[in-house]
Amino acid sequence: MRRYLVREENELDFVKCNKCGKNILVENGIVKEGLFSIDYNWGYFSEKDGEVHSIDLCEKCYDKMIKKFAIMPDI
Repeated sequence: MRRYLVREENELDFVKCNKCGKNILVENGIVKEGLFSIDYNWGYFSEKDGEVHSIDLCEKCYDKMIKKFAIMPDI
């Protein structure tokens, strides 16, 4: 979850992990710790056609999530 300051440039003000709620360190609009972000546009053949889903996960929640995968991400 992200919040931006209202300025000429959309400076990042705040990020929170969608899973655990941890506040992610942001300084001067820059994320200063591990963060996994997804912005996904659902397509025609889904039940979410036209929706855009955005999530942010802290590094700890990301690590827990991928441990449950049958096939690990390419690194």
